[in-house]
Amino acid sequence: VSLVQEPKVQGAALVTKPESGAIRAMVGGYDFERSQFNRAYQAVRPPGSAFKPVVYSAALSDGWTPSDIIMDTPIIFPQNGNRGYWKPINFEGKFYGPTTLREALSRSRNVIAVKLANSVGMEKIIKRARDFGIRSPLEANLSIALGSSGITLLELTSLYATLANLGRRVEPHVIRWVENSEGKNIWNATPAENQSIPPEEAYVMLGLLKNVIQSGTAIKAKRLGRPLAGKTGTTNDYQDAWFVGVSPQYSTGVWVGMDDKSTLGRRETGSRAALPIWMDITRAVHE
Repeated sequence: VSLVQEPKVQGAALVTKPESGAIRAMVGGYDFERSQFNRAYQAVRPPGSAFKPVVYSAALSDGWTPSDIIMDTPIIFPQNGNRGYWKPINFEGKFYGPTTLREALSRSRNVIAVKLANSVGMEKIIKRARDFGIRSPLEANLSIALGSSGITLLELTSLYATLANLGRRVEPHVIRWVENSEGKNIWNATPAENQSIPPEEAYVMLGLLKNVIQSGTAIKAKRLGRPLAGKTGTTNDYQDAWFVGVSPQYSTGVWVGMDDKSTLGRRETGSRAALPIWMDITRAVHE
């Protein structure tokens, strides 16, 4: 008999091999006996800023460069609803003036992401998401730049794996081969492969995501002492916390949240709630 406090919070984790698409580890929740719902590929949740690489990747394809500057200043967009307008703000509630795209992604500046999405256009962003293998329905509005449309952890982890594989997407799969009772190989996995985005664009995006760990919102991961790239994600009212990142060997995604979409609590961001779990996993799988 043991005395423990059963946590209300749930989580999911996924580890894949970018070059082969093989899923090497999957955790779908806290306790399988308590819930058989697999949050690694069945839960559709808004990814927050972890979706921003799709926006930036579409921008690179549209001719933008990491050194281009956008003004981080207030902007208002008309919309339907009670207020009749939408004013995106940064997490800190401040504006930072002229900002390069490199710094904007590293610091996860929301206003820059929205202005960039407005310039590139929803059609190109959604097409780029489809190129990355995201099949969940996506709403064609500017808030998608901040990860407002729900996707699965599997889709998001596969997206980052594609970047780590220099733009070549390999369909994720859990079974590599099947043998009969005599040990004879009777089936092999042949996952679909395609060059989702140009290698040079994937290379530049990886460089941008490395900055997130070197000097941005995921700087804690720098202590692992490995070549890493990734992105934090936090949604409104701290309902979802994400971190998805890659090394040359693995793409790993972590989600933390409540099944009923209640808040995790004040300041429970991706860097605070999800990143430490991701670091534990990354440390273990590389050992």
